[in-house]
Amino acid sequence: MFQFKLVDKVPISKKAVAFTFDDGPDPLYTRQLLDIFRKVNGRATFFMIGQQIDAYEDIAAEVYAAGHEIGNHTYTHPDLTKLTPEEARAELQLTNERIRQLTGAFASNFRPPFFAVNHYVLALAAELGYQSIGCVNGEARDWEQPGTDFIIEQTRRSVENGSILIFHDGYGSRSQTIEAVRILVKELAAEGYQFVTVRELLSLAEHA
Repeated sequence: MFQFKLVDKVPISKKAVAFTFDDGPDPLYTRQLLDIFRKVNGRATFFMIGQQIDAYEDIAAEVYAAGHEIGNHTYTHPDLTKLTPEEARAELQLTNERIRQLTGAFASNFRPPFFAVNHYVLALAAELGYQSIGCVNGEARDWEQPGTDFIIEQTRRSVENGSILIFHDGYGSRSQTIEAVRILVKELAAEGYQFVTVRELLSLAEHA
């Protein structure tokens, strides 16, 4: 059942969260994240840009092979609310097809660039089989490189069962993000949290 809104968290009692990464894949940072999650036997969701998949298809394939989820983050990262209906549809469908070629299946989750949505964008996503995904830790603003400590502190405030957390592994220097994620994953693992994909998190809510 698709909700015509951005889903920031799901109502579950289990200690599980979904780490998500936008704008990749990236040849430097994505593999560092794979290593972080491998060490805790966790999975994450990578909302990939179609053009980035074109540029680094081998890394996208590594993400999928490691058991992580690949989500749709459009083909060129535009503000979909400023496009014509035809342009917006093409942005989603082009990346959808690239993900299908890579994984053998269509993605089931979508994150709009800049969180820019209106009723049409949400309805289009649902029509194409997507749930539109938001986050709870937008205040961390890791995309602005505000400092590792700031990213960690703002994210800590947001974490609870079912939280969807946003970070970035593409477009610019992401070293602050990588270090923040490394620390947060270690802390949350020690607290007993499991790291699941967005698809898994939504499934947990459906079966709660």
